[in-house]
Amino acid sequence: YERRFPTCPLIPMFVASDTVNEYKSEDDAIHVIERRCKLDIDAPRLLKKIAGVDYVYFVQKNSLNRRERTLHIEAYNETFSNRVIINEHCCYTVHPDNEDWTCFEQSASLDIKSFFGFESTVEKIAMKQYTSNIKKGKEIIEYYLKQLEEEGITFVPRWTPPVACKLESSTSHTRRPVSPAISIPDSATKEGLNSKEILTTSGSPSEPTAGTPDDKLDADYIKRYLGDLTPMQESCLIRLRQWLQETHKGKIPKDEHILRFLRARDFNIDKAREILCQSLTWRKQHQVDYILDTWNPPQVLQDYYAGGWHHHDKDGRPLYVLRLGQMDTKGLVRALGEEALLRYVLSINEEGLRRCEENTKVFGRPISSWTCLVDLEGLNMRHLWRPGVKALLRIIEVVEANYPETLGRLLILRAPRVFPVLWTLVSPFIDDNTRKKFLIYAGNDYQGPGGLLDYIDKEIIPDFLGGECMCEVPEGGLVPKSLYRTAEELENEDIKLWTETIYQSASVFKGAPHEVLIQIVDASSVITWDFDVCKGDIVFNIFHSKRAPQPPKKDSLGAHSITSPGGNNVQLIDKVWQLGRDYSMVESPLICKEGESVQGSHVTRWPGFYILQWKFHSMPACATTNLPRVDDVLASLQVSSHKCKVMYYTEVIGSEDFRGSMTSLESSHSGFSQLSAATTSSSQSHSSSMISR
Repeated sequence: YERRFPTCPLIPMFVASDTVNEYKSEDDAIHVIERRCKLDIDAPRLLKKIAGVDYVYFVQKNSLNRRERTLHIEAYNETFSNRVIINEHCCYTVHPDNEDWTCFEQSASLDIKSFFGFESTVEKIAMKQYTSNIKKGKEIIEYYLKQLEEEGITFVPRWTPPVACKLESSTSHTRRPVSPAISIPDSATKEGLNSKEILTTSGSPSEPTAGTPDDKLDADYIKRYLGDLTPMQESCLIRLRQWLQETHKGKIPKDEHILRFLRARDFNIDKAREILCQSLTWRKQHQVDYILDTWNPPQVLQDYYAGGWHHHDKDGRPLYVLRLGQMDTKGLVRALGEEALLRYVLSINEEGLRRCEENTKVFGRPISSWTCLVDLEGLNMRHLWRPGVKALLRIIEVVEANYPETLGRLLILRAPRVFPVLWTLVSPFIDDNTRKKFLIYAGNDYQGPGGLLDYIDKEIIPDFLGGECMCEVPEGGLVPKSLYRTAEELENEDIKLWTETIYQSASVFKGAPHEVLIQIVDASSVITWDFDVCKGDIVFNIFHSKRAPQPPKKDSLGAHSITSPGGNNVQLIDKVWQLGRDYSMVESPLICKEGESVQGSHVTRWPGFYILQWKFHSMPACATTNLPRVDDVLASLQVSSHKCKVMYYTEVIGSEDFRGSMTSLESSHSGFSQLSAATTSSSQSHSSSMISR
């Protein structure tokens, strides 16, 4: 095996290797060598140019233990390690039934977080290279065996301990430590430890390494805060937590919360990681972690939202009471808008998480979910008002995605005849596991056997359900029409809630695109972007100009700088400029649909001024309409279908940083590339964008 280095003629992509670290024990039984390998990956030239590298580097660690007759080989990528994680492990051992046989095991993993929109291409290249290497494995071994035979070497004697060490180490042969060479500390040779001392100290349970707490959870901690976990479930939790610590910037959720996502996906670690990443990005984008401290519900909600926390159930779960039948959903939506209502429900869920933590401490056992009691007395066709149902469905969708396994039980009481209609509309949006937790009672059935008393102590049953406990939940009632707000006012409020983030917001009108100016001093810099199409369809363009556009003018009509409900609207390209003369298009237009999240990067060819443009996307049937710009803006203010909204974030990376580790591209503000399992990619000469649907 050692003859493969520093390079191997049978592996053309293996260009060179350098030894970066080496250790040999005094008795020559253990030999650990670490190399940095240079590979010329067979990848499209365009991909290499976008990535900014010609070669990729891997670190390979070989641990040979002649005493145990094992060779462990570990390899991982150094290049793009913040975007792609590749791990490979090979092991040569002696067959337990025939010591003249050699066993070979190999495993590898590939995790592509993001790669300029070329994730699927990179995956195919990696699989192709890995498959070809496996097929060549036997050929390479036979090649070097034949080479040894030609040199007259047909037998390699087994290692035997030096005479001075035989008596000292004889007792160590009574047991076989597992791969001790892998955990040899670098300081071993400096401190003068012999191999026996190294093996003893590295495996001692009384001297745990720094990583031990992360490798195994304390049994008391599990019982106290997490509940019963199988070894497999515990392993999944540790692996997912470690992955978050290594890759996720910002606040890492508590074990209890990570466990909720694992349970929601039956401990499938890949699926759990996907939805957890989506949720963490969503939380950061909308500042959900601070909602309880920074957001005060409007007075209308405090007066007319018929819901609130009410003690706990028999299992110690926090109990939330919702008198949905007494709540004027239409009035609340008309007075507050969908976004404010959603924000309030999010604050309720955040309060639920906090109460679960408190009850865990109070009852001395893990409590990770709450019980919800929904009273439908008074439910009628008014509650089936279409915008109200739409708001309800959206709230369910957001809660299902970001608060999995938080609902321990849902008690639906006094369901009227109209309830099956509402249930038919709502149930498809509810996860199967969540639906199993629903208990539905018609009329006064909740008062009989198997009813409310099975789940809630008699002393805390609310008075409006025939109990003795005064419930401080608001009674709801009709929201006065004087509190209703116009569609424009609600839109203003909705956008305000949406834009309490580090992302910029902008409105795009028919005839009035939104444009952002970026000045580039050094060629080969990288412009990166993340944007979310909140409303309408847009066309995204990138232009280059050698001269700076004039500052936006604020005229009486506000055509160049519009203050709108969706944010600002800035136009930089002057009407007298001609495409091809005053400025040029550096990328093909990218059409983005409503609801899509788009990320991408562009390697600049020239210094100068680059303009990112979000333009209203007209349907082909409307292509013949060519109104003057000001007229279009005036018309768009009257026709809501002629307005789009985007939220965006841009960042410029210097060429020296981009062609180095590229860690700056993993912006702590940006996480859209992890938002979707189903993605499509669009790439051109020097840019790549990924659209998440």
